[in-house]
Amino acid sequence: MGVKRLFALRGAVQCLNSRDDIQDKTILLYDELLVKNKLAEEDIVSLTFSLTSDLDAANPATTLRNRGRAGEAALFAVQEAQIKGSLDHVIRVLLHCYLEETSVPVHVYLNGAEVLRPDRKLG
Repeated sequence: MGVKRLFALRGAVQCLNSRDDIQDKTILLYDELLVKNKLAEEDIVSLTFSLTSDLDAANPATTLRNRGRAGEAALFAVQEAQIKGSLDHVIRVLLHCYLEETSVPVHVYLNGAEVLRPDRKLG
């Protein structure tokens, strides 16, 4: 096992404003970040979620905790700044974690959120 360093991973997903869809898409986004980055949950330091103001049916941080996910990582959720013309129905995440120092981070944008960062499409 090599030396690890701190990385920040980004991701986003569009979803419906329903409890089930917010929860399902949160888990989808989280799992894709883990898989694509070969990331173990014990290497996660923190996750900050933001939600656009049209998503108020569930909290992504609570979803992870209630499903026994993210271990001892610090979790936080906030409302996204309301910017005229921005994409709606979006959950964004900023995940801080330790990965092998030679890792190339893979940022994950799903279910319509790919338009936010076309330069960082899921590979």
